[in-house]
Amino acid sequence: MKYVSGVLLLLFFFNASIAQKVKPALNLKKGSTYYMISNANSTIVQTLNSQENTLNLTFVFKMAFKVIDVLDTTYNMEVSYQAINMKIQAGTQSVEIDSKKADTADVPSSFMAAMMNKPFNIILTKSGKVKSVQNIEKIISVVFDGFPKIDSVKKSQLKKQFLQSFGADAFRGSLEMGTAIFPTKAVSRDDKWTINTNLEAPTKANVQTVYQLTDITNDYYLIHGDGTLNTDPNAKPGEINGMPMIYKLSGSLITDIKIDKNTGWISEVKLKQIMKGSIEIQDNPQLPGGMTIPMTFNTDVLTTDK
Repeated sequence: MKYVSGVLLLLFFFNASIAQKVKPALNLKKGSTYYMISNANSTIVQTLNSQENTLNLTFVFKMAFKVIDVLDTTYNMEVSYQAINMKIQAGTQSVEIDSKKADTADVPSSFMAAMMNKPFNIILTKSGKVKSVQNIEKIISVVFDGFPKIDSVKKSQLKKQFLQSFGADAFRGSLEMGTAIFPTKAVSRDDKWTINTNLEAPTKANVQTVYQLTDITNDYYLIHGDGTLNTDPNAKPGEINGMPMIYKLSGSLITDIKIDKNTGWISEVKLKQIMKGSIEIQDNPQLPGGMTIPMTFNTDVLTTDK
């Protein structure tokens, strides 16, 4: 009888722990600095003239987020890039852009180096949404103005591409992929909620993710996400090297997230993303008649706080 009573008591506490309601959210402290270090590896397969070409892209960055002020529902944060490294491998050819390089002849790396430790401001809600991004485009403009020896046409094209990849809209979308993950109400273990995110780079895309609170430990919330991604069919053409491009891509993403229970800041995110479709290069002087390039993307991203 005592054994049965003990089992029933354990079941009671087990069920009570499952039904426990929690509301994960950001709980950051004024004056504290939080970090985000991300390492992405992507394999891109392009089909050109019935021949497949494979590109391997590695992208590593470190960012610092300092809390300047805490309001009722938002944080005023000073953000800065600490390091950026990008590598592209195509067959035997490779290109590397590294913010730590000191070679002035390497113009792209010099651009990146000039952007490091230049603070800009964001307003981040406690639910992880970015309300505003300020001064980042001014920083990019100042960086480009500091390289007067570059041909003006080439400089204009590079600046436009940098703004597409690192401007306010692009930054907002990419950051929210990692921070706008919280439920709007209290949830129990195994509960689900849906978050919609809009990406801006390299083109406009809509991401819908269904998150689930899979576990609660003494230190962390564990969250799993299953999402879909579709480029916006009404988006204006993007531009690379002066050529207008339309992206027609769709895919899926899977995320596993570990969130610090005390701060709400991401401790670890593992993301796997698969996309396929095509990029249409529109008619232009460099490529009369344009071209459609079928593509697939397989990307794995690991993001940590240290």
